[in-house]
Amino acid sequence: MLKKRELQDCQALYELMVHPDVFPFVRHKAYSYEEFLFITKQTIEAEERGELISRTILDEWGNPIGTINLFDIEDGAGFLGTWLGKPYHGKGYNQIAKDAFFNELFYERSINTIFMRIRKVNVRSTKAAEKLPYVTLANETRKQLWEAINQGEDIYNLYEISKDNYTLYAMRQQRLEDEQQRKEA
Repeated sequence: MLKKRELQDCQALYELMVHPDVFPFVRHKAYSYEEFLFITKQTIEAEERGELISRTILDEWGNPIGTINLFDIEDGAGFLGTWLGKPYHGKGYNQIAKDAFFNELFYERSINTIFMRIRKVNVRSTKAAEKLPYVTLANETRKQLWEAINQGEDIYNLYEISKDNYTLYAMRQQRLEDEQQRKEA
């Protein structure tokens, strides 16, 4: 479902990224395929330096369909950035990718907090974030950070995912799956 970023995936990802329903919400915008290649190379190098973590999201046939990233890593925390190509919206890929990515971040890396900044005008992403039981609106609890991300033209809500909240969610999910398997056996 996820793999490290590779230049060979750039053509497929670029074509998905430039869709008008996707492009406005991509953090590192590229206005040409060559620029996307350059940005991807920079992303791979930044990961090698420990500045970010970036993965390509794959469909069930191994085709690249989007990216999921943790940017601005500092003191065991970073900002989530994810996008999927338009043909893959609403098909469950986002949640599968997030679960795999969060498991890597929280249990294989030294990440304790994931922040999401979502533009208030991005109703689709806001609704998706607020459905997740492990996500907390952090505009008040992280007021300094919330004010810092709202210095520009766009106005954002700040959401927080703590390792503890995600772990409780994952444990509950596992227990529900175990109970379901016992019922089916």
